[in-house]
This record gives sequence, C-alpha cells and structure tokens, in this order.
Amino acid sequence: MDRAGRVMLNIFYLVLFFVFGAPFLFIVLLNGDFHLIGPIASVIFAVWLLYLFSAIDLYKKPKGKRIAAGVIVLCLMIGASFSIPHYYKQSFAQVDGEVELYEYEAFTGSDKLARLDAPASFKIERDLPKLDGATALYPLYAAFTEAVYPKGSYPVYDPGFSKVVSTTTREAYDRLLEGETDIIFVAGPSIGHQKMAEAKGIELQMTPIGREAFVFFVNSRNPVDGLSSDEIRSIYSGEVTNWKDVGGSNNSIRAFQRPVDSGSQTQFIKFMEDTPIEEPEIEEMASGMGGIISEVASYRNYKNAIGYTFRFFSVEMIRNDEIKLLAIDGVEPAIETIRFGEYPLAAEFYAVTAGSENPNVQPFIDWILSEEGQKLIEETGFVSVE
Repeated sequence: MDRAGRVMLNIFYLVLFFVFGAPFLFIVLLNGDFHLIGPIASVIFAVWLLYLFSAIDLYKKPKGKRIAAGVIVLCLMIGASFSIPHYYKQSFAQVDGEVELYEYEAFTGSDKLARLDAPASFKIERDLPKLDGATALYPLYAAFTEAVYPKGSYPVYDPGFSKVVSTTTREAYDRLLEGETDIIFVAGPSIGHQKMAEAKGIELQMTPIGREAFVFFVNSRNPVDGLSSDEIRSIYSGEVTNWKDVGGSNNSIRAFQRPVDSGSQTQFIKFMEDTPIEEPEIEEMASGMGGIISEVASYRNYKNAIGYTFRFFSVEMIRNDEIKLLAIDGVEPAIETIRFGEYPLAAEFYAVTAGSENPNVQPFIDWILSEEGQKLIEETGFVSVE
C-alpha cells in the first residue's frame, strides 16, 4: 500500500473512532462510569495514533520510534490521570456502606439473629403487619419476625412481595405515610417527614422500644480519642478546621455528613441544636439519561476524616477495625453507659405507626414492650426501655 493509501486508511479509522468510539463513551457516561472515560478515550486515541504514525512513515525517521512511543505514553498517562484519583478514593474503607441484610433474614437459619430460649407467648398467624425500617434496626425486627410470625419467606429487599423489608429510614417513613406499610422501626422523624405527615393530616404514633448510642468516629490512627460536644459542633460549623486545635495532628479536618432525612442525619441535626451547619462535602453522580445529580459524599476513612452513625451499625454490622468511636464529653459509647444514662448522645428508637387498621399492630407492639420483646432487644445488642 502506498503512502496515499495509508493516509486514506487512517482517515477511515478516524471515522470509525467517531462512529463507534464516541457512542461507546456516551454509553459509559450514561452508566455513570466517569472515571473510565479518560482511560478508554486515551486507549482509542493511542491506537489511532499508531496507524497515523505508520501512515506518515514516522517510524523510519531518526528518533521516530522514540517520538511515537513518547506521544503514546503521554496519551495513556493523561487518560490514567482521570481514573487514578477515583481508585485512590475507593481504596479507603466506607463505614456507611452497604451491608448484606439478607444474612439477617428470618427463618433462614441465620446465626446472626437473636432468639428466645423458648417459643414466644404471642403469635400472629394471619393479618401479618407489614414491617419496614432502618438498616441498623433490621436485625432486631427480623428477630421479632422469627419469634412471632409464621414460618415463611420474608425477603428483605422485596417490598412488593415481602411483609418484612428494610428500605432505609427515609423511604420507610415515605412508605408509612403512603399507607404501604404498618409499622416502621426507626429513629425519630426528620423535620421534612413531620411536615409531610402534617400536610397529609396524619398523626405519627411513636412508641419507644429501645435505646441506642449516636456516635462519632475517626480513623483508628487519629490520636484523638474523644471530643466534647462543643468541639464537635465547632468542627461541623466550620469554626474548627484543623485537628491540632482539638488535640490532634496538624491535618485539616474532613467532616462528613449523611443525606437529608436519613436516621443518622436527623439525629445529627438534633445534636447540633441551633449551631449553624457548614455545607457538606458533595460528590457528583450520574442520574438517568446522562444527567448529573449532587449527593452528600459517602464517608471515606481518610486519616483526617470524622463521621457519625449509630453504635450497633458500626460495631456489630460493619465491624470495621479501621475506625474508632470517640468518647463524647469524656464518656465512651457502650451498653452500660447507655443503660445508665451516662453517654450524652444516647437516643431512643421507635416503632412508628400512622393509623394502620391492621388488628395485630397494637398487640404486636405490646409484645415488643413485654419481657420477651425487650429480651430480644438486649440479645440483639441494643438497650431495652424496660
């Protein structure tokens, strides 16, 4: 093939790049894999450069191979630079990440569920109340289910079929207010859900069934072991921005928050009282049809990070030994400090209803408050209210 032919061939490859390469990149964009766009584009471009350099006989010129290799390596390095930060970020453990709740499903033989020593004195055979709730409380109400409900299949991630699911605090409140579930097991409602209930003319009936600790945590290598409530408020208001100001190393503080209407965010806002809250760290994610949405950045266990959650979720469900829970006002978050009211951020959690007509709802809640129900709360790893 002569030189003109090779040039025409490379023009053909360039057309193929736009006809097939560009749509492929667009599909990647739709899927939200932004960190792959740079590497994929650089590889496609590098392959095209190989043909181009061949067409202009660059390899036959003095130092031509070195020039070609240098240009191609530069292209690949630029492409890789788009993904390296992403994978560096992914290398840090997440504390608020997903857990496999199916491991706690009732009647699956799970060794993670608390159980009574004898059959429960209360049983429901028909008109089963539909249950939903927070991720951190699912192991508890799954234990209730196995104790009281008839043996059967209750898949946790199938709200359309199952009577016992976990859709997270925010969605559980939404479903309760829409009449799609009978009882939800959650922390108290956010301001948004209170207003939603008022707008619908619905009264939320909240029955305290147990107590739990709201906790703040840091990287296990952080020398700070505890903070005062005022210090935490100063951090999250943006007044304190360096760990050295609260007894730590000279590192800027990355203060992570949780999404609006989540159980932990509602508790956090309550903790902050009237103290202004600095805007949270935000990350951009893909939505449908290539759009961009902004969400509160997921907690990453950077050495200078601080975050918050509930004690049981972090200690029993995630079991991440790369973080440590902070003492607050000199008190460690532990079962006994919660029980005796010593830990300042202990909070009740609830069985919440919204006027369900299911005849077994109130008897079920009464049983949860009984000695048997409260024993399951203790056996699961929470603190009873009785």
